[in-house]
Amino acid sequence: MQRSHVDYRNSCMGIVELRDNVDGGASDEMVDALRAHAESLPSPYDHEDFGPFFDRYGDARVVLLGEATHGSSEFYAARAAITRRLITHHGFNIVAVEADWPDAAHIDAYVRHHAARPRRGDSFVRFPTWMWRNAELLAFADWLRHHNEALPAEQRTAFRGLDVYSLGESIHAVLAYLDRVDPAEAGKARARYGCLTPWQDDPVLYGRAVVYGQRDSCEDQVVAQLGELLAARLGYLKDDGEAYFDAAQNARIIRAAERYYRVMYQGSAASWNLRDRHMFDTLQALLAHQGPQAKAVVWAHNSHIGNAAATAMGWSGEFNIGQLCRNAYGEDAVLIGFGTDTGTVAAASDWGGEMEIKTVRPARQDSYEHAFRRTGLARTLTDWRSRTGDKAALAELLSTPYLERAIGVVYRPETERMSHYFEAVLAEQFDAFIWFEQTKAVTPLGRERPHGAPETWPFGL
Repeated sequence: MQRSHVDYRNSCMGIVELRDNVDGGASDEMVDALRAHAESLPSPYDHEDFGPFFDRYGDARVVLLGEATHGSSEFYAARAAITRRLITHHGFNIVAVEADWPDAAHIDAYVRHHAARPRRGDSFVRFPTWMWRNAELLAFADWLRHHNEALPAEQRTAFRGLDVYSLGESIHAVLAYLDRVDPAEAGKARARYGCLTPWQDDPVLYGRAVVYGQRDSCEDQVVAQLGELLAARLGYLKDDGEAYFDAAQNARIIRAAERYYRVMYQGSAASWNLRDRHMFDTLQALLAHQGPQAKAVVWAHNSHIGNAAATAMGWSGEFNIGQLCRNAYGEDAVLIGFGTDTGTVAAASDWGGEMEIKTVRPARQDSYEHAFRRTGLARTLTDWRSRTGDKAALAELLSTPYLERAIGVVYRPETERMSHYFEAVLAEQFDAFIWFEQTKAVTPLGRERPHGAPETWPFGL
């Protein structure tokens, strides 16, 4: 099983150790400004009350919604409530998440009432299963399925994955598509992908073998196969444009994954940048596929959707999807961060380990989270997007570098300073910040499938 970057590399956190000059807490002036500008929010589980606070972002082309952990219920519920509002009142028609494309395709089939798509195995079984296999996401998927039901097929909102880790499933998807529409080309594709198939269940070993000269890379073969698929697109599109788009995207994932597992041995910055570039390119492809009226909501960790140029990540040479969206769309991209102080979180102690319910430590004094805690407000939205008037003064106060906490799927409270904090400039990283003083762990789903659930039900094993 490959090791992902979602547990936030110590290499990134090491930058903070070198730049640890933020010993004091936020000024009273900053805390007073945060308190003055904070808008108290209702519970995120009250979707109808929570969502309208975010109408102000309905004019954007892309709204990126973060999370400070991969295992806090309130973050999932808040993103669901915001997304529901953007879909129903502002024409958003793509939900793109930090998940593997084939896994998200299973949810997409469910919410858009499509037939189940071919798979090698079950969906959402790669560590960390609880990141998407949870009750909070299922509630949103059920709502989106109901919302889409009465709409024409072309007006239904899609649910898509942005990530790069699905090498085996993506190979299977391309071959299954070609078996159906072009058996002769399917045979050629099998021969090309045969270079990779022995490694598809543990591609890290493939990357290691190539880097250490134990075998030649498969780059030429996967690039050639993508080229063949794209060259034949006019003929394939006549059969089923949606199926072709899915196959072409899986072929792009195979190309990106093959490179990813090689460059991951060159250092964390190279592999991180490749991954986030792929996620941005996928988002671009989704918007183009959906047409000129396409509008997307992105769900990913703060470290992906905040502008990396304003963080220790960017200062060490890494970029992310938030920075790329800011560069591409300017003010038509809205970047919203999330934070919390205490509570519980679903996380593992080590990569590949069992999920545990862990207690989140109170935020450090030299962090932005501590400044929000000092406001005494439990649940707020703080917005400085306009940068005019008193919002400009708030942004100026939030331009002082402080620490920010990032909990991925691994949480190590005993080494929290080294493992989970990095330096950032909040005003440049995000356009707004959603604060929950206390959060609780997501509710993971069991392995059972409810009686009467459709074949496309996305979480049953």
